[in-house]
Amino acid sequence: MTHIQDEIQAITEELPEGTRLVAVSKYHPSEAIREAYEVGQRVFGESHVQELQQKHAELPEDIEWHFIGHLQTNKVKYLAPYVSLIHAVDSERLLAEINRQAIKCNRRIRVLLQLHVALEETKYGLTTDECWQMLEQGHWRDMAGVEICGIMCMASNVDDEERIASDFERAHSFFLRARETFFAHQPSFCECSWGMSDDYPIALRHGSTLVRIGSRIFGQRVY
Repeated sequence: MTHIQDEIQAITEELPEGTRLVAVSKYHPSEAIREAYEVGQRVFGESHVQELQQKHAELPEDIEWHFIGHLQTNKVKYLAPYVSLIHAVDSERLLAEINRQAIKCNRRIRVLLQLHVALEETKYGLTTDECWQMLEQGHWRDMAGVEICGIMCMASNVDDEERIASDFERAHSFFLRARETFFAHQPSFCECSWGMSDDYPIALRHGSTLVRIGSRIFGQRVY
């Protein structure tokens, strides 16, 4: 067993039922992904369109590719034929473009709405008010090419565990409220994507169903 395989197994054993590991493979070569694949890992997260295209072409077809980075509208068309889940929809404009490209590919693409709950201004995402307003306006209901499946966020980049827990709790409370108000009859609205290598144990205590873990598994970026 390699280090990658040991870490995949150790993390997977820690996860509660209903929570999945997204192995964040960005900046790591296809060989590293193959090692993880060999112990049963099938969900991988990438955040650069060109890199993901190359890996998608090289690696097994049953991999579930998640796009976890900031996505520009002009790049959506390259992912639309095969991406399984887009984690970081941070505007209605982006949602509309995903819808347009999905329909062209005769697909319905699963997406998460990204909330900005962190202290840093540099992080992307909708405020809770902006996100609620977008859901209330309801244009998304007419978008046959997208399926909103939950919420994504990143916690503040701080050592204060209480602050991190508070960020995740805000996102989880919003998810529960949105599910009850807008998605009560849509069982697929069930995903909470938060928690990374340093803070995923906190995320697991605050409703996370998708933890995005990279450096703990693959080490520091290769290129």
